[in-house]
Amino acid sequence: MVANVLACLFLFAAISSSVAYDPDPLQDLCVADLKSKIKVNGFVCKDDADVTAADFTFAGLAAPALINNSFGSNVTTANVMQVPGLNTLGVSLARIDYAPGGLNPPHTHPRATETIFTLEGELFVGFITTADKLISKTIKEGEIFVFPRGLVHFQKNVGDKPASVISGFNGQLPGTQVVATSLFAASPPVPDDVLEIAFQVDAKVVDEIKANLAPKK
Repeated sequence: MVANVLACLFLFAAISSSVAYDPDPLQDLCVADLKSKIKVNGFVCKDDADVTAADFTFAGLAAPALINNSFGSNVTTANVMQVPGLNTLGVSLARIDYAPGGLNPPHTHPRATETIFTLEGELFVGFITTADKLISKTIKEGEIFVFPRGLVHFQKNVGDKPASVISGFNGQLPGTQVVATSLFAASPPVPDDVLEIAFQVDAKVVDEIKANLAPKK
């Protein structure tokens, strides 16, 4: 397992160095000052005197996460928000854990391409092109799959055991927009008549979906 993870990280580093999407850094490091209220394309740099090794490390991907939602999956991110040292470096990671039958629902990353490396389990994965073509495959431990930047994609655990992957992104903060929640749980809400026409359903169906996707109190 450790060897597989190391191979995944090496491959990710090699790919990211050649196809990074974020702008190239102009100095050795620019650790994000997450408390600054100044807005730039990225984050303001901390003073070099305040930079420590803690800005470049994160242990959150080491173990499976607790899954307690209706989708049956959990995403643990390791982007600039968790690792401030990633600021301006154009890379980030995540870990996704899936219960048996669990789904990481259709979503997009507007600012990065994603490569997943399967740590364990069997997943049906795919993305949809702008020509509405589904590109999909079932992947197993040790295999990778690439989701092009901005395209709708998903992963589903098709095995009877838990599954997990490590995701690599060529962006420090890829952004995630889940299609269903973006449309049916936005605030302020998308008008019902827009959703009724778009999905060719009546108001009752829209209300039911909104109720199912509403944030739990």
